[in-house]
Amino acid sequence: MSDLPPNGTPGDPDDRPDPLYPLDSSDSLDSFEEIIEAETQRDPDLAVIEAGSRTLRTQGGPPESDVPARPEDPEADKALREVEGELAGRWGETKLEPSLDRVAALMDVLGEPQRAYPSIHITGTNGKTSTARMIEALLGAFELRTGRYTSPHVQSVTERISLDGAPVSAERFVETYRDIAPYVEMVDARQEHRLSFFEVLTGMAYAAFADAPVDAAVVEVGMGGSWDATNVIDAGVAVVMPIDLDHTDRLGTTPAEIATEKAGIIKPDATVIMAQQPVDAAQVLLRKAVEVGATVAREGLEFGVVTRQVAVGGQQLTLRGLGGEYPEVYLPLHGAHQAHNAAVALAAVEAFFGVGAQRAEPLDIDTVRKAFAAVASPGRLEVVRRSPTVVLDAAHNPAGARAAAGAIGEAFQFSRLIGVVGASGDKNVRGLLEAFEPVFAEVVVTQNSTHRAMDADELAGIAVEVFGEDRVQVEPRLPDALEAAITLAEEEGEFTGAGVLVTGSVITVGEARLLLGKG
Repeated sequence: MSDLPPNGTPGDPDDRPDPLYPLDSSDSLDSFEEIIEAETQRDPDLAVIEAGSRTLRTQGGPPESDVPARPEDPEADKALREVEGELAGRWGETKLEPSLDRVAALMDVLGEPQRAYPSIHITGTNGKTSTARMIEALLGAFELRTGRYTSPHVQSVTERISLDGAPVSAERFVETYRDIAPYVEMVDARQEHRLSFFEVLTGMAYAAFADAPVDAAVVEVGMGGSWDATNVIDAGVAVVMPIDLDHTDRLGTTPAEIATEKAGIIKPDATVIMAQQPVDAAQVLLRKAVEVGATVAREGLEFGVVTRQVAVGGQQLTLRGLGGEYPEVYLPLHGAHQAHNAAVALAAVEAFFGVGAQRAEPLDIDTVRKAFAAVASPGRLEVVRRSPTVVLDAAHNPAGARAAAGAIGEAFQFSRLIGVVGASGDKNVRGLLEAFEPVFAEVVVTQNSTHRAMDADELAGIAVEVFGEDRVQVEPRLPDALEAAITLAEEEGEFTGAGVLVTGSVITVGEARLLLGKG
């Protein structure tokens, strides 16, 4: 539960489409003393920064989509494979050069498609994709046509570009690539380095959204913020999810250093929706908001989770938004982290509609409930098999692993949990394993099929140091690892309530999902 601030003075209505209904006039203000108490419990350095910033304090769904499979039509599948091959021949998305020159040049020759629609831009370390899906569901429920750009993909590259809550078809993906390919070649010829895989995909997404056309784009950064290819948009709403240590070789070794890079998505006069942050990261983000004249809404003060109860298949929430409380919201996702993601998503959509700035009325509660109830987030504590239960979670850093470990214990009550872990070699693998150590009875270490995968034997060496030799099994092939874990979970006697959690990498989860018959 979060300590949340009171309602304040109504703003004037604007000329946006009105998805709202009036706030009950009986809704009274909390006492001024409660405001002071909430503020004075915070770090004093933040108060100095906030003295120069504006904080946002109000006074006063699309159908579920799954991960796409390969196209059934052989010609469509062949065309998609050709495009995937051409994209794979470019710089990988983990190679980062601190420049927007190439992608800006591409936007220029395409006619600046990213300026054809308003955007919500999302950065942070964990929770970006789930939050993007929630934002998309809320906007769609209010009858806006949406475009969503997220990364990485679980199974198919087409997942990264969604329209109206569903990934674009293979045919549309190929068509979009072919449409912009001549312009990509033009930019390649003029630049020192060719456009990267991620830069071309970003151009495809922005072009597809303009062509649709969409009413709003929900855009997740690939890595960082300032120099991320997505940052050629000037989003009116900037969302900063919790910042933790990840990609430290590229973004920095402290939350403050990483926040400096991620703060680059905060643009002049934008509204910043800020999830709970380490104090040093929050200081950086608030300084940036002061510099550009952005308005800030902070989780735990302007909005947040009021109550949370575990429910069948998910959780029941009361959320406090910028315009008031939203009770009895069912979210079909597990874990406290997803409840916090929901609070951030709600505040972002409120800000998009002007709640807390131009108007004080909350969003229509029935529409909000409908949207959240339809949210899906594949590969995020997703159940893909029963007897025994097999759960997939794409946690790939210590913070994500801690969230998953806490959530699976709360939601599933397994008598014994077997882990299947396949991680990337550039991650903090020891920290990830240490986060799972208290909840895994045994762990089967493996590796996925990509060149970034950590060798199974190397991973096993670290796992033995964390778990002890008798709790570690090595199966280099993922199909064998899954079979071994399921066999362990099916053992008789006291362990009949055992389950399996497959984790460590989005790629590992995607490949396991295919092997287990999903998509």
